[in-house]
Amino acid sequence: MNKHVVITGANRGIGLELCRQYSQQGYHVTAVVRKSSRELEALAIDVIPNIDVSRESDVNTFAQQMRGRQIDILINNAGIFSNESLADMNFDRIEAQFAVNAVAPVRVTHALQSSLITGAKVAMVTSRMGSIADNGSGAYIGYRMSKAALNAAGVSLAHEFKPRGVAVALLHPGFVQTEMVNYAGDIGPDVAAERLIKRIDELNLSNTGTFWHSSGDELPW
Repeated sequence: MNKHVVITGANRGIGLELCRQYSQQGYHVTAVVRKSSRELEALAIDVIPNIDVSRESDVNTFAQQMRGRQIDILINNAGIFSNESLADMNFDRIEAQFAVNAVAPVRVTHALQSSLITGAKVAMVTSRMGSIADNGSGAYIGYRMSKAALNAAGVSLAHEFKPRGVAVALLHPGFVQTEMVNYAGDIGPDVAAERLIKRIDELNLSNTGTFWHSSGDELPW
């Protein structure tokens, strides 16, 4: 039986490319999205639409659909991004980023934990902007806070899952040319996805809970 990978935020950008590349590698792919896309529908994969991962009811609905199905890889990719600074503060945007970027990956992972097989892998798509040591410019307060919180949660989950044989990675994809950053990145989603897949391939119980750049460099907290 083909291995099963579940990917959130999969209708465009990195998530879409992860779906494409895993499908090409022979995985059974389940894409979880709020709204599907033509590009996603063109792939020979399962698409579960109308799921907002920040809503408990939606995640419970999704988890019911996954009941009885084994998951080899779970990639929490869904995320949102905005810029807050002292000069332009918006607390609604900060709270929204926490809900989607930090709480939702934990909510999804918790809901699907019974489907994760021994040897399964959980990838949290985070950002080096969540690194406190690496912050040399300020601003982006909500995004930085949400990703730092996700990193903290990922390490805790790595400890709790380890006795069950499940490994967790915190992965920064790089500065990727996606709609979220107005295509201002320095690598394409295809390259980012290829690198992320390689890091997930290398993930095991000895390096679980590590914060990686998709290039393979370990990042500071």
